Amino acid sequence: MFPKEKIDRINFLAKKSKNEGLSQEEKIEQKKLREEYLKNFRSNFRKQLDNIELVD
Repeated sequence: MFPKEKIDRINFLAKKSKNEGLSQEEKIEQKKLREEYLKNFRSNFRKQLDNIELVD
């Protein structure tokens, strides 16, 4: 599970980006957090797919 604090930070940076723009440091942080989130998502999704059994 991805920590709620990091999801909240991703959402905060997305809102700030739309409203007023991000500094260079915030853009780097946003990119890093998004990559980490996607890596976690893909891993969990792969585990779910690996656990699927087809029954005839």
